[in-house]
Amino acid sequence: MSFPRGVQAVVFDMDGLLLDTETVYQAAMIEAGQAFGVDFTAATYAKMVGKTNPECGVMLQELYGPAFPVEAYFQRTWADVEALLEAEVRLKTGVMEILDYLDAVAIPRAIATSNSRQSVDRYLGRFDLVRRFHAVVANADVTRHKPHPDPYLEAARRLNVHPTLCLALEDSHPGVRAAHAAGMMTVMVPDILDPTEEIQAKCVHVAQSLHVVLDLLKAAA
Repeated sequence: MSFPRGVQAVVFDMDGLLLDTETVYQAAMIEAGQAFGVDFTAATYAKMVGKTNPECGVMLQELYGPAFPVEAYFQRTWADVEALLEAEVRLKTGVMEILDYLDAVAIPRAIATSNSRQSVDRYLGRFDLVRRFHAVVANADVTRHKPHPDPYLEAARRLNVHPTLCLALEDSHPGVRAAHAAGMMTVMVPDILDPTEEIQAKCVHVAQSLHVVLDLLKAAA
């Protein structure tokens, strides 16, 4: 079997899993760091993948001092992100194919993201994809965020499927930890981050693309 249990629902992360946005966020934060006179690196960004803005703000002040202007830094970053994403937002490889398959076999699906609902609607809306998910859990929908299990538990609740019968698809370490803690069968599809030994142990598979996840789903049918 491809999975330890039958898959009755699928829960997707968004950034880096459905949308090719992590490299855009990274570039914008590095550029903003230069404007604010700090050396923000790709390694620093990697530690922030999957975290909320407030959590990243705490990390920035730990790195650059309590006087670092977090709000102004994020304003600059998000202005650059918006400009880049307005020019082009790309879907990750295999998104349409896996959604078509889930439609064909009538498996419900949800999004569990640390991003805002506004961002979900704005970016996935360009591809008319929001309607293809039966539930969306965004950052305002839960009190505790990834790596806590709450976003995934809420997604399972909204889908009315027990968490242990849900397949969770993630690209970040906090996301994998959250999905695993929720009891879901977890697959990491790496983007910016490679899986560590700890992360691999929390996954039933590590797949290099959503095409591979689709093959696993078909093999389990």
